[in-house]
Amino acid sequence: MNNTTTPAIRIRPGSLDDAPAVLDLLDSAVTWMNSRGNTEQWGTTPYSRKPGGVARIERYMTENTPYIAEWHGAPVGALVLDSGPSPQMPIAPAGEPERYVRLLVSDRRHAGQGIGAALLAHAAEETRRAGVELLRVDCWAGGGGELVAFYERNGFTPTDRFLSGTWPGQVLARRVG
Repeated sequence: MNNTTTPAIRIRPGSLDDAPAVLDLLDSAVTWMNSRGNTEQWGTTPYSRKPGGVARIERYMTENTPYIAEWHGAPVGALVLDSGPSPQMPIAPAGEPERYVRLLVSDRRHAGQGIGAALLAHAAEETRRAGVELLRVDCWAGGGGELVAFYERNGFTPTDRFLSGTWPGQVLARRVG
């Protein structure tokens, strides 16, 4: 599985063995966001210490379809695909078959190297390969909207906004068929 946009990035299927690396990526992302003043998106507690955080990642790695991006053999990103949004999120069903990005995280030490974009391109290809035309994702819509803009740059179009408690979210969709 070498579907990449940058030669040094290799994307492969993930497994339960990758859970510690994914947790490290998430913990580092929380630290990075907090250092930039963003404490609302994922909070201030490292993901590995959140109640249920480890179990959730282990479920993602065994019950969903995970992919790991590697840079020179080291995990630098992760993406988890599912057949729909999390039941805990206030998001309407698509009304058609879809693939849904349940998790996307990249190593901020390699920011700007195309890791997230490569994982999303891989998700689009896997969605197309499955004979499904719709790929959706939800993300934090707070701050200056940088995350929504990132998905737009990667071919997604904003559809529905929602609130999960006080957390502002945005659903985005991409046709891949």
